[in-house]
Amino acid sequence: MVSANREMAVYCFDTLVAHYNCEETPPPAFDEGQHPLFVTWKKAINGTEPRLRGCIGTLEARALITGFRDYALTSALKDRRFPPIQAKELPHLECTVSILTDYEVAIHYLDWEVGKHGLIIEFTDPDYNSRRSATYLPEVAAHEGWTKVETIDSLMRKAGFNGSITESLRRRVRVTRYQSTLYTMHYSDYVAYVKRIRGSPPAVNGVKPGY
Repeated sequence: MVSANREMAVYCFDTLVAHYNCEETPPPAFDEGQHPLFVTWKKAINGTEPRLRGCIGTLEARALITGFRDYALTSALKDRRFPPIQAKELPHLECTVSILTDYEVAIHYLDWEVGKHGLIIEFTDPDYNSRRSATYLPEVAAHEGWTKVETIDSLMRKAGFNGSITESLRRRVRVTRYQSTLYTMHYSDYVAYVKRIRGSPPAVNGVKPGY
């Protein structure tokens, strides 16, 4: 099984740096494959808790190289919840790459473990008779300190449901659970890696030398 690793996170940083420099992305140092994947960018300033700046991916299998390249940029620049990440933010960023595995249909909406499983929910909005769906990666519920019920309710809101959430409605939610491997790298670790492997740190338009 392919696991998320350092070289995948490096490739995402390489892709973003190349975008700011209007250059081609250096070739990746990991093998090709086909997997569902996500790219998450967070930003931390002065030792504060990292805050989400973008997270987009695919629940369907994608070629890893083009997938990480595409979603590194999409999550950084086109997550509609946030303004596009600017080059000057790079020194404060961390990148998490996730590869999703072990998809299973849950028996009911509580048939999963906080911190172990990510969730895909699907249900019919009783107010509009429309299908709704949403997903959270495995680390989300644990990071937020949510119970299983709170996680399901939050997912229903994320899916765009604004009505009353009842126990009866929860029981009609179809849940697919999955697991993931992930790797997180801070920009400073990326710079150190590039300097060690390529002989000099990355030069980025809009970022002061020394970062």
